[in-house]
Amino acid sequence: MGKPEIRFKGYTDEWEQRKLGDVLDDMYNGQTPSRNKSEYWNGNIKWLSSGELNRGTVYDSMEMITEDGQKSANLRIVPKGTFIMAITGLEAAGTRGNCALLGFDTTLNQSCMALFPKKDLLTSDFLFQWYRKVGEEYGINYTQGTKQQSYNAELIKILPISLPSVAEQRKIASYLSNLDHLITLHQRKCDEVKSLKKYMLQKMFPQNEQKVPEIRFEGFTEAWEQRKLGDVLDDMYNGQTPSRNKSEYWNGNIKWLSSGELNRGTVYDSMEMITEDGQKSANLRIVPKGTFIMAITGLEAAGTRGNCALLGFDTTLNQSCMALFPKKDLLTSDFLFQWYRKVGEEYGINYTQGTKQQSYNAELIKILPISLPSVAEQRKIASYLSNLDHLITLHQQKCEELKKIKKFMLQKMFV
Repeated sequence: MGKPEIRFKGYTDEWEQRKLGDVLDDMYNGQTPSRNKSEYWNGNIKWLSSGELNRGTVYDSMEMITEDGQKSANLRIVPKGTFIMAITGLEAAGTRGNCALLGFDTTLNQSCMALFPKKDLLTSDFLFQWYRKVGEEYGINYTQGTKQQSYNAELIKILPISLPSVAEQRKIASYLSNLDHLITLHQRKCDEVKSLKKYMLQKMFPQNEQKVPEIRFEGFTEAWEQRKLGDVLDDMYNGQTPSRNKSEYWNGNIKWLSSGELNRGTVYDSMEMITEDGQKSANLRIVPKGTFIMAITGLEAAGTRGNCALLGFDTTLNQSCMALFPKKDLLTSDFLFQWYRKVGEEYGINYTQGTKQQSYNAELIKILPISLPSVAEQRKIASYLSNLDHLITLHQQKCEELKKIKKFMLQKMFV
């Protein structure tokens, strides 16, 4: 018995502690038709595996079976709206607690368990939200096995669950479902803008030695000019690291940025600070806000190759960062940043040097080929792509905010 910290108005009754088996009408575990029988597969009957559960509503299956396949494994059609949980492979954090609500009618494989609540005691929507809260913990504490942790029907029956009235269950599930819907909408919008950005990066820059891009702003018709990056730079600057053995060099009030903090966007802070003595010891320059920075070491790793940022603050740099200062009448930092995000992966393979560790140095950077329109067109392109970046960031931030709210409410709305 107990009460949650946050409740909807009008609900005051204690929640009742039950065993899950007491509030279920039925459970159903699927099977896999023989893979050796081609006549069992590629039919018109959906067949869902536990790997397709998404902790949300799942709307399709990757595989289909035939009527003969269904009959061979004695498979039931599980209706849309049913709660499904993964019951094998729960030693893996990515699988432990995995579940879904069905958005379609389907058969199941043997790693999925469908739960059918007693409708006067438990709703599938509430069961789904509750299990998303407890699934990780229960997957550790209530499963069996040595190498592979699993549930079976008897273990599921003894899982403890606290229940309010069905009316309150519906309120809670509806509220949390609405949060899920908002998260999905913002994530979908974010993905759409990312796809648009990727497309425009391809179309707004010349391809395959062409002199003009496929998509241009009105009024710009001149051919782009092929240059070497060194021809359009005023300067480059590579940072350093003050001695780690000198405590008086660290924890001061001067920002110090490492290449691991570059984020392929605008970076607004550094994790570490140095003192004036630390700055002097390594002869470090303050690199101003708005400067383009690229990672120049460790480029054998796909996650580092092509990494870069625009500075959102004044800072010093470590030795894995190179700051580039364009000739202002030929190149803008904003355009340089967008261009490098397009070519960085490819250039990190083709223009770096080293055996175990791939790196740039100043001379290699100078020979990188770059196609340039007028500065006016550069500004138009960079502004458009920057606006897409801003939209992506807004949707990502909204997603994270909603996820935090959802996590908080899952803790506070359940006993």
